[in-house]
Amino acid sequence: MKIPKCMSTQHPDNVKSPFFAENNELGGEDEIREAYYAFSHLGCDEQMWDCEGKEADNFVVKKLLTKYESFFQGKRLGRDVFITLRVPNPTVERGEAKILLETLESIPRSFDSAKLVYHDDTPPIFEVILPMTASPMCIDRIYRYYCDFVVGKQNKPVREGDVTISEWIGKFKPERINVIPLFEDMEHMLDAHNITEEYLQTKDVEYQRVFLARSDPAINYGLVSAVFLNKIALQRLQRLSEETGIEIYPIVGIGSAPFRGNLKPQTVERVINEYPSAHTFTVQSAFKYDNSPEEVREAIRKLQERERGLPQEIDEEKSLEIIKRYSQEYQKQIIELAPVINKVATYVPSRRKRKLHIGLFGYSRRMGEIALPRAITFTCSLYSIGLPPEILGLNALNEDDLQFIKEVYVNFEDDLRDSLKFFNPNTGFLPEGLEREVRKFPVDFETDEEHERLTGYITESLRKNKTEGLGEYILRAANLRKFLG
Repeated sequence: MKIPKCMSTQHPDNVKSPFFAENNELGGEDEIREAYYAFSHLGCDEQMWDCEGKEADNFVVKKLLTKYESFFQGKRLGRDVFITLRVPNPTVERGEAKILLETLESIPRSFDSAKLVYHDDTPPIFEVILPMTASPMCIDRIYRYYCDFVVGKQNKPVREGDVTISEWIGKFKPERINVIPLFEDMEHMLDAHNITEEYLQTKDVEYQRVFLARSDPAINYGLVSAVFLNKIALQRLQRLSEETGIEIYPIVGIGSAPFRGNLKPQTVERVINEYPSAHTFTVQSAFKYDNSPEEVREAIRKLQERERGLPQEIDEEKSLEIIKRYSQEYQKQIIELAPVINKVATYVPSRRKRKLHIGLFGYSRRMGEIALPRAITFTCSLYSIGLPPEILGLNALNEDDLQFIKEVYVNFEDDLRDSLKFFNPNTGFLPEGLEREVRKFPVDFETDEEHERLTGYITESLRKNKTEGLGEYILRAANLRKFLG
């Protein structure tokens, strides 16, 4: 069984729109074309298909096989390339809950569409991603609902003494699906191995994929915490795999901004070295559309050809102690910055016809009583005022902390240098705790003068409340970075 290594996603962190888009906001048929483009031109072997926070197209398999039949004759859906559905979590997303049921019901219909083309029983879709996973019960409910209610109903008669549903409608396949838990907050990332183990106790499986978020932990706890949490989770998942004999294939969800993982075509080797035990990396929109197609294809080739290694062994106790101190200072600074973050966020241009992922705290992020935008808009807002979020909370670290961080977080200095290029110390928004630390950053860096000029204009406009056309300046600054947020 092939486990894909390069997952194209619909995260709207791109500045430029792809050539096939009808307008600046991708949606509808654009996303069908996007899936084909990711497979055929870029070399990705998986497309995440988002079914939460928007009107999802549940006919994606039928449309792909109809529009691009010759390509998919050579690259078989469900064997060579994969569509993986991201479904709403009904425990958290009450308003989207019934979309889960519609999405699960679409899987057998997609099977029928593929069978008309391929004439065999290989399912084109057999995996779904559950965001905000908080317990084994959350994962198991989706697995059992599919098995018992979507597929299980086929053996029931339509009415007493009548034909069964399968005799009337046809058989429902595949008989089972794989549910991929996505862990996004500190508590459940640290418990991912236990939740996964309990879920697997009643399953006869050869492998299990587990998805670890990288952006949401950064927003909630800061850059260093996000990296540490991923490394602890990867280490614990490896131990689980060794103890159970079940192969665990981790997915790490990484964006182009250093704050969200710093995965760009130019940094592929660095990210592979940072997370050697990750099997699958996400390729988000900025990676795909804000770089030349040649660079993107070469980078994806490297992701596909790499050999997966063992996780880095780290001191969990010391890591957690640093996370506690550092995240407290980071959160304090975010609360101070929340008014300006939310003000800038209203001018950040949209890149998808969708609500953003609902996330752990509703449509916005909450930190205490403070509401914040979601990851991409949050990151873009801070970069747009010359304040890369990567630097927040650093003043809580001493020399011993920094030495330990450099040992654990392999690319710490490179990621800081990449972000500080877009730092503008003169905009007046530096949190109090950081003002004294500006000259003590642990790396040397060169300032992008054009970005500094643009962020100066943005912040001056905000102060004077002259916000007409501000979105255009935000995009111009983002174009220099090659990511929106």
